[in-house]
Amino acid sequence: MTDVSAQPFPLLAKVRSKTGLVPAQSGLRSLRARWLIGILCVTLILVMFGSLATGPIGISVADFLISYASHIAGGGTGRPDAVSLRDWIVLSQIRLPRILLGALVGASLAVSGAVMQGLFRNPLADPGIVGVSSGAGLGAVGMIVLGGTILAPVVAFFGIYALPLAAFGGGLTTTWLLYRIGTSSGVTSVATLLLAGIALGALAGAFTGILVYMADDQQLRDLTFWGLGSLAGATWTKILSAGPIIGLTLIFMRLFADGLNGLMLGEAAAGHIGIRIQRLKNICIVMVAASTGASVAVSGGIGFVGIVVPHLLRLVIGPDHRYLLPASALLGASLLIVTDAISRTIVAPAELPIGILTALLGAPFFLWLLLKKRGMMGM
Repeated sequence: MTDVSAQPFPLLAKVRSKTGLVPAQSGLRSLRARWLIGILCVTLILVMFGSLATGPIGISVADFLISYASHIAGGGTGRPDAVSLRDWIVLSQIRLPRILLGALVGASLAVSGAVMQGLFRNPLADPGIVGVSSGAGLGAVGMIVLGGTILAPVVAFFGIYALPLAAFGGGLTTTWLLYRIGTSSGVTSVATLLLAGIALGALAGAFTGILVYMADDQQLRDLTFWGLGSLAGATWTKILSAGPIIGLTLIFMRLFADGLNGLMLGEAAAGHIGIRIQRLKNICIVMVAASTGASVAVSGGIGFVGIVVPHLLRLVIGPDHRYLLPASALLGASLLIVTDAISRTIVAPAELPIGILTALLGAPFFLWLLLKKRGMMGM
């Protein structure tokens, strides 16, 4: 057994050689992955600017940015004189927080899906499909409905972090139960994983229904729209509450890319090359639960991003998590920003919940993937 005392995952060349994941300078696929990540970075910037200019109110983003940059360079603060109050409010208080929150949530869901698929070694794993999002939603709904009564001390103590922490607790509990049910003797059954996810999601949905029944009229209106997934309520406060949690989990999950690569060999072989299997699983489960919980707390139920994005990227750059995770973050952020822009313009002046659009995109893809993998499930 390789000594693992010096560093968490002493893999590097050993894992990459055994899994066929060669160093970037000698692999065509790695070079392609680097190019793709660069392209995705540019795409994300363009998508953000395009979404900033999209809406029922026509605003020249270029003129706004030039005026604001000149204003800041001159030592001014607040709104520049050249920008109208309407444009300032729309861009700085409505569209910009919504775009940034969409980028955070999209990156979180996509990377969480990629990590779960690597952890369970199956492309069908996804926080929304296997019930993790439902568990996180239960925690968030519980905090929303009961935050003014029996959970008031919790809200007073944690402040703006009470909601994402409640969602994290619900997501963590669901993820842990899912892992315990779906894994036996170190082997994860795909069929058991999916069925357990359906059961846990249904159970979480039942308890969520009870809480919704207890909600007052204002809470009920908020929960109905929130349950379908939406970025309509994006504020700087929500970004400050969920952003640090999502950002830290994204960074930490990237650090375990080599460990996830090693799991591609199987748990027994991965253990022989120095991976602390149980430690890796525990950390990844906590990270996925925290990231998904924070996302669900601020955006509601947005499904299928975590299964569509990583699978599409694997077709292009392969399974190397060193590139798959950052590429998933970038593509997931871009996808959710574009989807949100469509949701707020397609039926303007009304707004279509974003979860409906992601389901229309992701459900057929999931069915195709399920049929493709049915031989592995003994169907």
